Amino acid sequence: MSMSLGMSIFCRLTGRSLGTVLGHGRGKTLTARRWYISASAGNNLQFKLDERTAHSSLDLFKKDTGVIYRMLGVDPTLVQDTPLRFRDWAVVLADTHIDSGRHYWEVTVKKSHEFRVGVAEAVTSRDECVGTNSSSWVFSFVQRKWFAMTTGKQVPVPLVGKPDRVGFLLEYEAGQLSLVDIQKAEVVYTIKTQFRSPICPAFALWDGELLTHSGLEIPPGL
Repeated sequence: MSMSLGMSIFCRLTGRSLGTVLGHGRGKTLTARRWYISASAGNNLQFKLDERTAHSSLDLFKKDTGVIYRMLGVDPTLVQDTPLRFRDWAVVLADTHIDSGRHYWEVTVKKSHEFRVGVAEAVTSRDECVGTNSSSWVFSFVQRKWFAMTTGKQVPVPLVGKPDRVGFLLEYEAGQLSLVDIQKAEVVYTIKTQFRSPICPAFALWDGELLTHSGLEIPPGL
């Protein structure tokens, strides 16, 4: 589904709703084709991207671990209609639901200049962009700057430039999602909230591609 330039910028820069606080510093699916994985505290989080959630402008690649944005996208009438799919925004979710524990993953971002990466409730609205509502928490890169985002509010993140690859540390019980500088193995910024239901890694992009890396150990010291 195509969107106007104005609406695209509106989603990227301001979002569509306001609220929540930013802080410093295996069950069955709805179809028979795939099972959701439930990540417990003892697992190294491992996930793929769930094609059933992907907007028609997004294509998955590398065994569903990467996502690429195509400006024209696929004719929405040719994409399987499912209530899991994002209809208006270029968003895709992972196939793993998290309801406990500390988990870590990384994303190669060097081939995209406008994107959001974070987590969202598994039941987050498919009519809203991640970062614009109270059921998603993301780090956004736009206009060469980083922001922490939820409910449409943006807080600048003190990360200079754009590394080729960044890390994300999720602490479910503590209600924290952190952006990690993988070169220094240091937390750059932490979004603080309270997770009330299962969440999953979430991705949005408006150019280029993102590649995910899961199944990783949490770096020492984090």
